[in-house]
Order: sequence, then C-alpha cells, then structure tokens
Amino acid sequence: MPGSVGELMKSLRLILGAALVVTALAAPAGAAESQPRVLAIELDNDINPVTADFVVGELERAQDEGFEAAVILLDTPGGLSTAMEDIYKAELASKTPVIVYVSPEGAQATSAGVFVAQAADILAMAPATSIGSSTPIGQGGGNLGSDLRKKAINSFASTLRTLAERHGRNGDWAEKAVRDASNLTEQQALEQNVIDLVAPSLPALLDEVDGEQVDGQTLHTADAEVETSSMSIWKQILDLLVDPNVIALLLSVGTLGIIVELWNPGLIFPGTVGAISLILGLFGLSVLPVSWAGLLLMLLAAVFFAAEAFVVSHGALTVAGAVCFVFGALILFDPAGPAYQVSIWVALAIAGTLAAAMFFVVAKLVQARRLPAEVGEHVLVGMPGVVRRGGWVHANGELWRATSVGGEPLREGERVVVEDVDGLTLRVRPEAQALPESVGSPT
Repeated sequence: MPGSVGELMKSLRLILGAALVVTALAAPAGAAESQPRVLAIELDNDINPVTADFVVGELERAQDEGFEAAVILLDTPGGLSTAMEDIYKAELASKTPVIVYVSPEGAQATSAGVFVAQAADILAMAPATSIGSSTPIGQGGGNLGSDLRKKAINSFASTLRTLAERHGRNGDWAEKAVRDASNLTEQQALEQNVIDLVAPSLPALLDEVDGEQVDGQTLHTADAEVETSSMSIWKQILDLLVDPNVIALLLSVGTLGIIVELWNPGLIFPGTVGAISLILGLFGLSVLPVSWAGLLLMLLAAVFFAAEAFVVSHGALTVAGAVCFVFGALILFDPAGPAYQVSIWVALAIAGTLAAAMFFVVAKLVQARRLPAEVGEHVLVGMPGVVRRGGWVHANGELWRATSVGGEPLREGERVVVEDVDGLTLRVRPEAQALPESVGSPT
C-alpha cells in the first residue's frame, strides 16, 4: 500500500510539472506585455490656427488613447504667436511625454518653431538641421515703436528662457535667440545644451530615449509601434484658405462676381460664384489678424469697380480701384508678420486682371448704349416694306395696316418705305419698282 501511494504522488508531480511547462510556454502569447505605441505628429508647415488646432488635437488623442509618447516631427519657418502659444501650452499640459524631433535632414525650427521645440520634454534634431532666429516680427513687435517693441522682445525672451530652463536646457541661448536672432546647427545646439540629442532617424531616437525619466515616468520606446499622423484633406483645405495670396484671390473673384450680377441681374452664375468666394475669403480674414486700413482699401476698391458702370469716369474709377486693391492687399495682413504677406506680384496680377475685366465690360456697355434701339415704333421709320393683299404691309418681319402718304391706293406687291407710324398703322410711300409677284396674305 505505501508503495502504491508513493507512485501515485510521483505521477501527480509529473502531471503538475508538465502543466507548468505548458503554461510557461503559452504565457508569452497571451500575458506578455503589449508593444509600446508612439504617435508621430507631422508639423511641416507654418504655425497658424489650423495647424495649431491639428497638433493640439493630436496631443490630446495621444493622452486619451494611452500612447507611450507623442513625437512632433517639426519643420517650420515660424508663424503666428497666438497659434504658437496654443501648441506649447498643450505640450506643457500633456500627461503623455512630448518629444520634438526637428527632421528630416534640412529641416528648420525657426521663429515660433523654437518655442514649440523648447516646450518639449525631450528635444532632438536630425543631422543638417537648424534652430533659432526667434526675434518677434509683425504682430509680435515688428514695425512698432521702440518702447512697444522692447516690451514685446522682453516678453518673448523671458517666455523662451522659462521653457528652456524648465527642461534643463540653455536659458541664456534661448534669450539670445529672441534678442539677437541667434541660429545654431544641430551640432552647435548639442554642444551648447540647447537640445538633448542628435538622432539620424526616428527609430534611432526612440531607441536612445528608452528608459529616460520624464516627470516621474519611465519611457518604454525601444522597438515601439509608430503611428504617423498628418493633416486630413479637410485640414489641408482649411490651411490653404488661410494663405494670404489665396484670400486676396478669393476676395477679388467674389467682388467681380457680385459686381457682374448687380450689373446683369438674373445671370445667377456670377453671383453664386462671387458669394461662395467671398464667404471663403472671409473665413481666411477671420483666422488671420488683419489691418483695418487694408480692409477699408479693399472695400473702397470694390466700390470704385462697381461704380464704373454707372458713372462716366472714362476709366478713372477703374484705375483708382486697382490702385486701392494693390495697396490694400499689401497691408491687409501686416499685423500677421512677413510670413503672411500677399506677394506684390500676386496683388499686381489680380488688380490688372480686375481692371482689364472692368474695362472690357464697360466698353461693351458703352457699345450697347450707342447702338440704335431695336424695339419701339420709331425703329420702323425708314424701313422698306412690301404691300400684301388687302392693303397690309410686311415690314420688319411683321404685318401692319398701312396707308399711303399721298392717299393713293396701295397695290399688292408694291415696294414701299415707312415714313411714319400712327398708332398701329404705318404711313408709307411707294418706291419706284414693285415686286413681280405677291406672297402671302394676312390671316
């Protein structure tokens, strides 16, 4: 009996051991830790309200969907300070670690892009890239009085220093980038502690920062699954609509369409196209900061163009409208800075096209006004006619009752000339030769 019990226990231990082996082999398939995910956000455009909305939304998504980290792939010449603030505030508020990677090779992070870069938990650059030149221009201080410009520069310099020092980077250079427009290559930036590292590619960057501590979190980014996010078609369309040159073109097309519709009510198509273009142009105006002087000049140009058809100015109003349009377009987005200016060649081309169109339309209107009227009784005077049966006269494609100026009877087939119109009766005089045969009769 004792021997049987011992053999039974031995068998149970073998079965238990086999079960543990099977469980251990199966564990990696079902219980192993899932692969880390990283969200790569492409910001390869100027920084404006549309691109800022995209980046902020993606940072929120990275946090909501539990990504290990969010990487902003940065390549920007700068942009609006208000949009820049929206992005770096979202970076600072994100509970998901934010990495900014200035890439690909040849990319830049200048002006507003430096603020986005320095707000990151980890800042890296690809080879052959640059960073810097953050002196405020335009809305942030350009074309301002010396006192106001000094205030703007001091404000931006202190903000960028704070962002850099918050993440253990060189605050002195950050201030220099604003005050002196300092610009560095990736190696210079690494040597001066402006950035954290240089990486040749995104996978290499993720492998290198694996294990880093960010706000008490340990990054697990080695061999991470990277999901790249770029702007949707709709966002790209909206981004196109905030291009100053496109806005100027839409406003001009809208103005021309409305004017043509006012001159010729009922055409429908010009008015429809004009209304749609104006609405799209107004969207761009609502997004970008505009100069009231530029906007008023654009409105004055539209008034001059519209008045050309009703006031005899011999083209003076059209020329004035074109001049107002050019100057208005050039200063319309002055508060937004040089990155958001209408090209002078675009402004001249649009103004020239509008002026040419106005001259063409006005010339056609004048030509039409000088033509003799094609309706009314006086049109018949001097027209030839043919006498038909019963004393009717066929003139101008119509049959009229008629009497002879001299009182003589009208003979069928006789050629006559209309001398006068008395109500619905023509007064005619006979010509020298009558037609050889008569045709038709009134019914």
